[in-house]
Amino acid sequence: MTRAVDAALEYAIPRIGITAARLLDPDLVGQAHHPRGPAGRLTAWEMAHRPSNRRRCIWAVSLLDVQPTDQVLEIGYGPGVAIAALARVGAAHVYGVDHSGVMHHHATRRNAAAVRAGRVTLLRASVDEIPPEIGPFDAILAVNALGFWSAPTERLTRLRQQLTPGGCIAIVSQPRCPGATAKTSRNAARDIETLLIQAGLSNTRTQTLLLDPPAVCVIATASPQNRGAEP
Repeated sequence: MTRAVDAALEYAIPRIGITAARLLDPDLVGQAHHPRGPAGRLTAWEMAHRPSNRRRCIWAVSLLDVQPTDQVLEIGYGPGVAIAALARVGAAHVYGVDHSGVMHHHATRRNAAAVRAGRVTLLRASVDEIPPEIGPFDAILAVNALGFWSAPTERLTRLRQQLTPGGCIAIVSQPRCPGATAKTSRNAARDIETLLIQAGLSNTRTQTLLLDPPAVCVIATASPQNRGAEP
């Protein structure tokens, strides 16, 4: 019964959200990159309630093996589903950056108790605007965000410099382009692995979640001699 309900929601929620958002703003790609206004609020609702999105976020967090002393950063936290999962698994502190005011509002509301308790800090900022006073991080997570970054190798290099020695970066991709298949996901994983290696990370490994299309998570680690941000 639960599986049937999830399948129905997986079919209905994006169609309702996309149809309504298109009426408010035909620039759906722009809304996915930077949700804003009434259409952005619909985008946030769709992201938060689509079953595959929720499964993907919770799965990605489970791969990080978060420890009670860990400082964790999520880039592009959206409606805050993964942030909530990181708080539940007991990270010492969870930080998030997202440049959308709509997403900041939704994520803050979803994680209000953890924010009040001082365990979660959510910032309205882009990947290029991470404040130098936070970090270093034991783990950095980005879910379906990398594709929106310009010069991704440069940004990943800067993120690697913000890791603790031996810390990890996890990049998740579930292609949402029309006609995406398991091959599309495999190709995305190979591209992400190449970018992570070019950014100076190593020991890459890829995990796959069997959604339609599959979600892939490529995890790579900083060296034990990682010294943080370079001058």
